[in-house]
Amino acid sequence: MGNSVRKGKAVFVEPTQVKSLQLYKAAIDQNCKSPEITKYRMDVNEDSEWKRTQEETSLRIKLQNYIGTRDVVIFSKTTCSNCSEVKTLLNSMNISYLAVEIDQMENGEKFEEVLFEQAMETALPNVFVKEKLIGDYDDIIKLSKEGLFQKLFQSKEDKPKQNANHFDLIVIGGGSGGLAASKEAAKYDKKVLVLDYVTPSPLGTKWGLGGTCVNVGCIPKKLMHQAALLRQALKDCHKFGWQVDANVQHSWETMTESIQSYIGSLNWNYRVSLLDNNVSYENGYGEFVEPHKIKATNSRGKVKYFTAEKFIIATGERPRYLGIEGDREYCITSDDLFSLPYCPGKTLVVGASYVALECAGFLAGLGLDVTVMVRSILLRGFDQELANKIGDHMEEHGVKFIRQFLPKKIEQIEAGTPGKLLVTSESADGTEITEEYNTVLLAIGRDACTRKIGLEIPGVKINEKTGKIPVNDEEQTNVPYVYAIGDVLEDKLELTPVAIQAGRFLARRLYGDSTLKCDYINVPTTVFTPLEYGACGLSEENAIAKYGEENIEVYHSYFWPLEWTVPARDNNKCYAKIICNLKDNEKVVGFHVLAPNAGEITQGFAAAIKCGLTKDQLDCTIGIHPVCAEIFTTLTVTKRSGGNILQSGC
Repeated sequence: MGNSVRKGKAVFVEPTQVKSLQLYKAAIDQNCKSPEITKYRMDVNEDSEWKRTQEETSLRIKLQNYIGTRDVVIFSKTTCSNCSEVKTLLNSMNISYLAVEIDQMENGEKFEEVLFEQAMETALPNVFVKEKLIGDYDDIIKLSKEGLFQKLFQSKEDKPKQNANHFDLIVIGGGSGGLAASKEAAKYDKKVLVLDYVTPSPLGTKWGLGGTCVNVGCIPKKLMHQAALLRQALKDCHKFGWQVDANVQHSWETMTESIQSYIGSLNWNYRVSLLDNNVSYENGYGEFVEPHKIKATNSRGKVKYFTAEKFIIATGERPRYLGIEGDREYCITSDDLFSLPYCPGKTLVVGASYVALECAGFLAGLGLDVTVMVRSILLRGFDQELANKIGDHMEEHGVKFIRQFLPKKIEQIEAGTPGKLLVTSESADGTEITEEYNTVLLAIGRDACTRKIGLEIPGVKINEKTGKIPVNDEEQTNVPYVYAIGDVLEDKLELTPVAIQAGRFLARRLYGDSTLKCDYINVPTTVFTPLEYGACGLSEENAIAKYGEENIEVYHSYFWPLEWTVPARDNNKCYAKIICNLKDNEKVVGFHVLAPNAGEITQGFAAAIKCGLTKDQLDCTIGIHPVCAEIFTTLTVTKRSGGNILQSGC
């Protein structure tokens, strides 16, 4: 038998009826196959410490859920005489209670340890009233004799009950921005609810709490990028004296299982973090049904309704499809790639976005046959000189590009894992080509998840073409009590750290005395292509458009990382460029670098740029030798001069 809840004059509650118990049960059930739960699974045989921590966390959640189930909760044992006396006493006072019999529970001894640790009581029964510990047997008997227990209970009972389904703030979306905003708001003693639901991809892929970045974005992308870099390191290591088997093989299955295992731990930690911060959570699809009322529907179709004073829309985006024959049936997107249970084989990546190039880069780096099909320019919105250098580098390292073509039809010619697909593509002039691939990955852009959440009910305006939400400089929509953050915002950077800062600052303004606003200017970012690209500030094109070509100075240079010199590869491929405003003391308005660890380089310079970095200050900075970042302290050649920027050494 599982957990036992006895009924004297108590209300009988099965474990499955206790709020959120399914979560902790499934999270520790290693045989559970539900896709909703797989993110909580860990290999406990490999890591006993993780198992112990997970089990303790599960028991704490279980304890909290019991405590919140009824006004009066007694933790007891069927063999405990003191427990029986307290139950008899409560029965005589006609008080309903929930009796949780620890000796009838699985893991009862460990549950008792967790109970005693939290309650700081080492004797049963432990009695909770209105979620507060009243005491053990002696405490209850003493309070009863003095008439204080009855008064304590009655005073609580006589208070008007707060509507359990009404909140100060409801956040729709459990991604990085939504979670940050919800936890920050809860710090101000606000009642906060997070609604999060992942609509399965056309191929049925789902994931856990945490949004795109954690599950199908930044985290798995960076880890697969690292896997590809390790292959290059294996090639380089011979020159450094390491004797490695030339036939070393890569296991896609091992890689994805390891990455998904780590992501599962993050999903779990996010759930626990919400609990620790007193943020309510519902795994349900949220949509407005009245101006201040939300309907939440879970995966089983069960509906709950919630109301709130304020709302934050943080629903993010999902990958776009081509709208052609066979795309939803046979193509995958980044939603599917990172948990794909088999190696994708020969892959066609459709798109020129950073998602497209990053995925193509690490797939090729893992040794796969990869082709990128692009309709127009690479990395729209980024500095085009750097974008083209990335494309050139990828081609030199085996990635094929088909330019100015788009697929018009996808057909399956052989089922399998992977199978075979026949792709018919067409150029702007009507030329058709066909080719077979094992996998077609679409990375042609993303659409905001705003059209099916009832925003028209409160009257929130969206851009009808893009689905994006216009907001003012405080993330407020045209409806005063509805706010939006993250990727759903119109004309804002779609980056996780931006959403997090916007969410935190918004909560502080709403419920604290803060006036801080998110700074959407000079935001650093990195594209994790094989040759990483870090940027902060304006592209050269945008700087010319803003200041005029005659009013900017561009300093640039190639450089050769020391670690690449011994294996003698990729000289004059890494590149540094800064763009300065001549009319403002050569203030740096654009920073760009192609290099290994470009993100690590860019982060520090971003802080300097935010503080008003000038070219003279860079020149006066002593560099660290020999590292890639020192190139920015020695830039002397301007584009205007046409001087030589090739390097022969580090």
